[in-house]
Amino acid sequence: MKVIICGAGRVGHAIASYLADEGNEVTMVDTCPKTIAKINETLDVSGIVGSGAQPDVLDIAGAQTADLLIAATHLDEVNMVACQVAHTIFNVPKKIARIREDNYLEPEWANLFSRDHMPIDVIISPEKEVARAIIERISNPGSFNIISLADDAMKLVSVVCHDDCPIINTPMKQIYTLFPDLKFKIIAIIRGSENIIPNNMEQIFPGDEVYFVVDSGHITRTMAAFGHEEQEARRILIIGGGRIGVRLAQELHKESPDITVRMIENNANQAKVISEILPNALIIHGDALTREILEEANIGYTEACVAVTEYDESNILASLLAREYGCPQTISLLSNTTYTSMASSLGIDAVVNPRSITISTILRHVRHGRISSASTLRDGFAEILEINVPDTATALLYKSIKSIKLPEDTIFGALIRDNEVIVAHDDTTILPNDRVVILTAHNQIKKIEELFSSLGSEYF
Repeated sequence: MKVIICGAGRVGHAIASYLADEGNEVTMVDTCPKTIAKINETLDVSGIVGSGAQPDVLDIAGAQTADLLIAATHLDEVNMVACQVAHTIFNVPKKIARIREDNYLEPEWANLFSRDHMPIDVIISPEKEVARAIIERISNPGSFNIISLADDAMKLVSVVCHDDCPIINTPMKQIYTLFPDLKFKIIAIIRGSENIIPNNMEQIFPGDEVYFVVDSGHITRTMAAFGHEEQEARRILIIGGGRIGVRLAQELHKESPDITVRMIENNANQAKVISEILPNALIIHGDALTREILEEANIGYTEACVAVTEYDESNILASLLAREYGCPQTISLLSNTTYTSMASSLGIDAVVNPRSITISTILRHVRHGRISSASTLRDGFAEILEINVPDTATALLYKSIKSIKLPEDTIFGALIRDNEVIVAHDDTTILPNDRVVILTAHNQIKKIEELFSSLGSEYF
């Protein structure tokens, strides 16, 4: 696949790295010569200096034969024009644009992005995606990370296991015997700096971050099996009134009008603007790192504190202060992945990384062939793939999972068959049209694609 990425920021750079590692032909376009020089030195991609909104630059980038254009610059207008030029002049089949300004995303302007006007096939709104991710964590207290799979029939959940977890020091095989009626499967464990794909004899230890797939209808009982029985929050404090904070408050009220939302914003002018945008929320102007402001926001009665300022350090400190006041659930927005591994040991219940969420959202629309969606897990150590099994996949069909030769660092999680979730165990047989969920290392994606194609038997 030939891909052009406009914008070599953190998101564009990460997407380029993923796609280049999989053998795709990637060209990056950015206006900064130093950034492009560094990319040409460190990534297996072609870097071009210029604006992706200019026809001559896209022409040099090879737009005539490109399969996909991803516009991820910091300017919405540049992203939109890049997609327009790619469509009108070069007839690029698929265009993805990152759009951050809410005004462009209002329903009344939806026709702007129709094929007859400004043809963008996929619009990614980072603020909206992050807000939805936070709501998932609020709705499922105890989850450190959570991703919906298979049209929400399944969830991928990560939890941090503490000393009181009922299933620590228990072999995997025995865990499933203890809970035979629960549809879940443990597919990965992060233990310090070690990433583990568990076998039947692997055990869970205190401090482990455990990833499992679960039938959405079984999530509450499965969380209880891991020692998490927290109540869903109804009184929520949002710290930070930027785009993410405002979007989160709007989405919370849209989903549950009876939720009480308070917000702390340090900038007086912004606080005034927010109070007009969010008439149903109490907006408090002040520094959330001072006890007086937290007490004014009724922190002692808050059930969930969500820190979404633009500074990681402030978000961590605000969460720790909320915890000190007895807040049952703390969620921090952290852009620096270095802080992620520290968060649980500090007592922060859940972390949201905007870059990782945006990358995962884009990758869901980039994957091709039988892969219907993909989500990148923490720090990119693995990906969760949803794959439709064709009737030509001879290396898989009518075989038990234990007899299938899988690439290294790969594990079957579950599958959907006739709208039913089936946990993937050794004796599970793969049938045509199954929709399977697999965890695999990033460098094994190419082999997974081969396995699910008609070439699978020859490849292995």
